[in-house]
Amino acid sequence: MALRCAAPGRVRWLARALAGSARLLPPAAAAPGPPGPARTRPPQLSARFASSAGSGTEGPQRRVMVVRITSPFAWLRTRFYYLLIRLYFDQEFSIEEFTRGAKQAFSVVSKLLSQRKLDLLEELVSAEVLQVLKEKISLLPDSHRDALAADIDAIMYTTEGDVRIYYDDDGRKFVSILMCFWYLNGANLPDEVPGEAKVFQIVFGGENTTEKKHLLTANYEFQREFTEGAKPDWTITRIEHPRLLE
Repeated sequence: MALRCAAPGRVRWLARALAGSARLLPPAAAAPGPPGPARTRPPQLSARFASSAGSGTEGPQRRVMVVRITSPFAWLRTRFYYLLIRLYFDQEFSIEEFTRGAKQAFSVVSKLLSQRKLDLLEELVSAEVLQVLKEKISLLPDSHRDALAADIDAIMYTTEGDVRIYYDDDGRKFVSILMCFWYLNGANLPDEVPGEAKVFQIVFGGENTTEKKHLLTANYEFQREFTEGAKPDWTITRIEHPRLLE
């Protein structure tokens, strides 16, 4: 994605791409929803790597397949909350459409973070998160900052984590969805980066030409206010790049 795609007009488009339909149910049909569950960890994932001979190329090519491991209870719970969203907040809500918009937003935001262009994130990221990011980004080494960027085509797997529906003290209604991304990045990272787990490395190409990629994870939480009259935009209220942006 070219850098010009991150211009303010493009950022506004991405913010609305996440919103789907801006229409709310009439006030008479909008019954209070139940309080959201306690925050849970993102689903645990594992990666499986398979090699196959590429046609017309020398040496093996690597194919990456990410396998999701989650519980049936967690799957049913998220589907129940999607049903509540459609019943009480947005009749046209679709997790498939939301996921497509979230991937585009993640790609744009991660690249702007990598390039230290945080002034272009004001319409996508909450002010509180943006302030914390400004402090963290300034302290990152170049290799870690490069590893934050995720091309849209390099996102190997996307899945939803925690889903919450809640009200604040003023009666405003909110929905938040935590999205988890696995993506390939060719930054010059050491075999081990600070943290608990080893970073996966995948080598593409033959003996003479190789390209090493790291399989990295990121967690972005998207929040939208569904109070009548509120803007139909999703805002990123949590950004985590484990072992990179601590």
